[in-house]
Parts: sequence; structure tokens; C-alpha cells
Amino acid sequence: MKFLLAALAATIVFVLGVLAWVFLVLIPDLPDLSAVRDYQPKIPLRVYTADNTLIGEFGEEHRDFVPIKEMPDAIKKAVLAIEDARFYEHHGVDYIGMMRAIVSTATGETQGGGTITMQVARNFYLTREKTISRKLREILLARRIEDALSKDQILELYMNQIYLGQRTHGFSSAARTYFNKSLKELSIAETAMLAGIPKNPARHNPAVNFERAKQRQLVVLHSMFKHGDISQDQYEQAKKERLHVTKAPQFESHAAFVAEMVRQQMYAQFKDEIYTSGMKVITTIDRDEQEAAYESLRRNVLAYDQRHGYRGPEAFLDIPTREDLREDAVDEFLQKFPSSEGLTAAVVTAVSPKLIKADLATGESVEISGDGLRLVSAALLPKAKREIKIREGALIRVMQDAKGRWSVTQSPEVDAAYVSLNANDGAYRALVGGFDFNRKKFNHVTSGWRQPGSSIKPLIYSAALEKGFSPSTLVNDVQLSQTTEEALQWDPRNDDGRYDGPVELQRALAQSKNVVAVRVLRAIGATYGRDYLQRFGLDIAKHPVNLTLALGTGSVTPLQMAGAYAVFANGGYQVKPWLIQKVVDGKGKVLFQANVPAVPPEESRVLDRRNAFVMDSMLREVVRSGTGAAASRLGRPDLAGKTGTTSDAVDGWFAGYAGHIVAVSWMGYDEPKSLGGREFGATVALPIWMDAMRHALAGKPDASFAVPEYVVNVDGRWMYAEYENGAGVKTLDLEEKEPTAVIEHQ
Repeated sequence: MKFLLAALAATIVFVLGVLAWVFLVLIPDLPDLSAVRDYQPKIPLRVYTADNTLIGEFGEEHRDFVPIKEMPDAIKKAVLAIEDARFYEHHGVDYIGMMRAIVSTATGETQGGGTITMQVARNFYLTREKTISRKLREILLARRIEDALSKDQILELYMNQIYLGQRTHGFSSAARTYFNKSLKELSIAETAMLAGIPKNPARHNPAVNFERAKQRQLVVLHSMFKHGDISQDQYEQAKKERLHVTKAPQFESHAAFVAEMVRQQMYAQFKDEIYTSGMKVITTIDRDEQEAAYESLRRNVLAYDQRHGYRGPEAFLDIPTREDLREDAVDEFLQKFPSSEGLTAAVVTAVSPKLIKADLATGESVEISGDGLRLVSAALLPKAKREIKIREGALIRVMQDAKGRWSVTQSPEVDAAYVSLNANDGAYRALVGGFDFNRKKFNHVTSGWRQPGSSIKPLIYSAALEKGFSPSTLVNDVQLSQTTEEALQWDPRNDDGRYDGPVELQRALAQSKNVVAVRVLRAIGATYGRDYLQRFGLDIAKHPVNLTLALGTGSVTPLQMAGAYAVFANGGYQVKPWLIQKVVDGKGKVLFQANVPAVPPEESRVLDRRNAFVMDSMLREVVRSGTGAAASRLGRPDLAGKTGTTSDAVDGWFAGYAGHIVAVSWMGYDEPKSLGGREFGATVALPIWMDAMRHALAGKPDASFAVPEYVVNVDGRWMYAEYENGAGVKTLDLEEKEPTAVIEHQ
């Protein structure tokens, strides 16, 4: 009896001690509930195209806030069925549920003892350490939260705050992350899969561990059926439904350069606020044109890369001989070589001249044969050079076509860029700053300073029109004499090695005659030609004051060239490229609204109307019969543009326009080197431009310009009226001692 009394006394003392500790230590130390009373979700900055397609998201947490009244019943029922079936019955702590959880933990079919309110308390205020004090604090906070908020308010917090993997918080964001749908668009099967994630976001992440996520989904569906939330037929159908989980949002790659440009502009003004306040930015980008530009650039870069042969495996793995070690070794190795959309890293496990077997990071094994080995056929031969030979353990890149057939490819070393603008107001329509943003975040469109090569010639010829030249002016296309003072250190030559003697200026531009361009620049003066570039928005400090200027030895960006050609495309006006149409804060208040006139104001005119019209006619001839003739396959009479190839084919360009859209494409190596002896702007850059513009121009009317006053057509050549009969055209001797000689048109 004494023992029992002593035990009872000890128990009473212990309980009183615990209560004293709770009331004197834990309760006074509980945090203020302002975080849940005045909940301010951290919603990231989101960037959209002009037609409201999400192309970028910036913030530590991917989150949408959806009021509880707008939450579909299906997702609420799924969550409650698996997490807290008695949520609307208990007061924060479900003691019945706790006892049931203890009894049935082995089954895994019922929710745990922690209620949704307790999870809210833990997510907002507590750590996940497994201690008695932390658990008591959780219970006390749950009771206080229940006193402060309604049940719907608590559920709203949970549904928007809970972490669901992939940096995603809240079920609305998770629906978009995993299924690219809104909550209202989810099927019962998809809803159940999302509801199964909170228990263990790492283990039940469907994008990473689909099989485990599927097992958890079946538990959720069974719980929903057991609680009467779905019928027997719905239960059976949902179990069988085939789910398509989005591995990664498309916007992460297709318009990543655009989104990053927006982020930089927004950060410059709003600083860190942009990452949490839910700002929404609407850009000028056209979704379909952006997709077409992205696909065109990727496709043509890969085509160029394959034309120049296989460079060999990226790395090698010594595959363990023990079977139980092989899988982990391959998985760990492949983590070092992330895939670039469509270019999947793989480890070769078996190889012969006619077959490659390889393992992917997904655990899938693939076999490649036939045409799929075309690129690497030489690397499979027994006597293949060591640097390209493919053997067991080689790290290769593979890609799968629409019919499921695999082929070997490689990650390209060359890079490229494409940008298009509305020629009338300067609004961006599409921008791809490089082959792969995740591999290399350098934006070649805005920051890639490269030599423009022959694509600068139209700007020089525009200057020449102001000095008395016309499209019919004859210029002597013969090599410059080595005896002249200017040519002592430099002997410019035509790329094709052909010299035609006296040639019309328009034909010289169409055929990209280097010698003619140099003679024209010498006639008008290098200083005048260099200063004239300011009219097109170029930085003249980056261009030489000598005759090499005519061949594009200065530095430009693709964006600058797009702006320059916009001057020809819009009739003589300089436009400033702009990207952001509207900025809205997290509450829907408009913070910024662009106000750019659809037609350029007269004060922005930099070229005489006649000059712009005549140059447009000359640039159309480049596409009809010159180096840009391949573009004529697009079948539009308003196509105009110019190829550009620098010395040794280090850079390839095409700049052009049609239908009031001006676009520029470029290809080259970041560490400048030749693209190849048979590569030109017409072979590397023009195909990118054509494929992108084919889509951009579809359904758009041809652009036409009214013939300006005092412009006439003579034998198919537009020119200023005062030059119709040669009046005012400078006449120079054509003797060889005058290498820059010009004679009047015939």
C-alpha cells in the first residue's frame, strides 16, 4: 500500500510539474498568432507572354494563393480524407484520431495523429524535431489557432502553405507544376496523387518517384471511397487512369532568356520585393512566335553541329563489375551531366559497329541501331581514333524522335541567337539568347558583341545614297591595287574570288561584293560612314574609322542589328526595343503600363523617306537574286534582308524583315573560331531566320510602302528623281590607279 501511495504521489508531483512547466514556460513562450491572422503568402514574380502564357517564375517558393471558397470540393475532400477526416469535428487536436493511428499504423490506410491544424502550427512556427516539448507546443498552438480562426480559414492556410516538392507550395501551384493544369481541371486520380504528397514530399514526389507516388495515390483513393467522397465506379476508374506528370515546366527553357531579362529589369526597380509580393509582368512576346524561334534555333544548331562530325564521348565511367554496384554508379555519374531538352545523357553498356546499348538517368535502357548510329558510325569502327571511339562506359547523348526511335547525337559547342521586333514600335516579339539557358545563361542577343560582317553593308550604302550614289551607280569590281597608300597593309577580296568589273551598286549589294563596298566607303569617307551608323542606333565607338568598316569589322549585338534594320523596315524611323507591357502587383493594382505609339512619331525619323524606300528596294533584291535568295522560298514579295559573314567565317548573320516584323539571327562560337570553310551567313543563320519567320509571317499581309515624292523607277531600279539621267552622280576615272573609281549608271 505504501508503495502505491508513493507511486501515486510521484505521479501527482510529476503531473503538477508538467502542468507548471506548460503554464509557466511553454505557454508564455508561444509565438504571437499574427502570422496566421494576417497571412501574407510569399508569391513569386511571374512573367507572361502578351497572350498570357507563363514563361518564367522567380522566388524561393512556387505558390498560388486560392481562397478556400474557390478551392474545388474534390481537392478538399481528398486532403481531408487522407490527412484529417475529423477536421470539422475536433478542436485542433484529434484525440480519437491519435488513438486510432496508434492501433492501425501497420495498415497505412488511415491518417496520422497530427491534425491539419497541428500541421499549420508546425509549418508556420515550429521545427520538425521529435521532442516532447515541440509536440506540446504544437498541441497548444493548434488549440490557440482554433480559437483565433474559423475552420475554413485554417484549411485555407493549409491548402496554400503546405510544401509539395519541386519548390512548390500549395495545391494550386502543385497542380500546375505536376500536371500543367488548374485545380479545377484535375481528374479524381490527379487530385488524389497531389493529396498524397504532404506526408513525404521527397518520397511521394510524382516527378521524381512516380511509383511511390502512385502507391500513395491508391491509399488516398481508398480513403476517399471509404469516407464516401467518391463512388465505387469513380474509385475503380481513378485507380486505372494513366497519369502524365510534367517533369519540368516548359517555360524554364523556351523563353528563359526573356524571363531573365524581365527579372533584371524588375529587380533594378523593386529589389527583393519581386520574389515574394506576387507581381505579374506581361511582356510583348508572342507565344507562338517564341516557340517557333526556339525550335528553329535548336534544330538548325544541331543540323550545323552534325554536318561537322562527331567529336567523341563527353566522359567515361569505369562501370563496376559487381551487378549490385552498377546501378548506383551509373545514376551518380549521370547526375553530373544534366540533359538539355531532347539531348539525354546516357552511359554505354554494350557496343558494336551496328548496335549501342545505353542506360539513362531514368533507369531506362535503350538500344540504338541503323540510322540512329549515322553520326557516330566512324566512332564504332575497331580502328576508330581514340579521341572519338565509343566504348563501354562512354557518356553519350541520345535523342528520341516522334516515333520513339533513338539516335546518337551530341551537345553542340557552337551557339546562336535570334531576336524579332515589331518594326513600327520596337516591341519584342521573340528572343532566344542561346542554345540552352540552363547550360549557359549568357544572352547573345543583348550582350553578344560580334563583328557584323557584310550585314553592315546596307548601312554604308544608305550613307552613299546621301552622297550622290544610286542603285544604278557603276562601281569597279576589281581588286584594290597594292600600290596605293591605303591598301599597303590590307587587300580586301570578294569571298567567291570573282571580280566582275563595273557593276551596279544594287547588284553589288545583292552579291555582297566586298571590293565594291570598300570602294564606296572610300568615296564617301570612312569618318562620314562611321558617324552615319548613329542613325541606326549603333555605338560608333565600337567601329573603326577606316576602310575595314565597310566589311563589318566593328562590334554589334543582334539586338542592335534588329533595331538598325527596323529603320529600313518602317520607312526611316529609329525605334527603341521594349519588352514589358504591364506590371501588376499581388493585389491586382497596375504598377506600370507601357504607352508606346503604334506608329513611330516624326521626331524619331533618322532617314529621309526616299533613302529608306530605295534601300528597301535594294534589300528586296538581295532576297530575290542575291546571297539571301533562299529566303524567297517563303513566297512573299515584301521579304528584304542581308546575309553577313565575317573574315574566316567566324560569325554568320542574317538580318531582314517582312510584314512589319524585323528579325536577326546569328551563329558562332563563344571563343571565336571559324565555322568552316563552306559555311556562310546564308548556310548557318539564314535557315534559323527562315524557319522562325515562316511561322511569324503566316497569315500576315504583305507590307508595302507608298512611293515617296521625287523617287522614280528607271529600268527596274528605284532612285532619287534628280539622278534619273545621271545628273549629280559623281564621275571618276576607272583607271587601275584609281582603285575607288565610280562611274555614273548607264
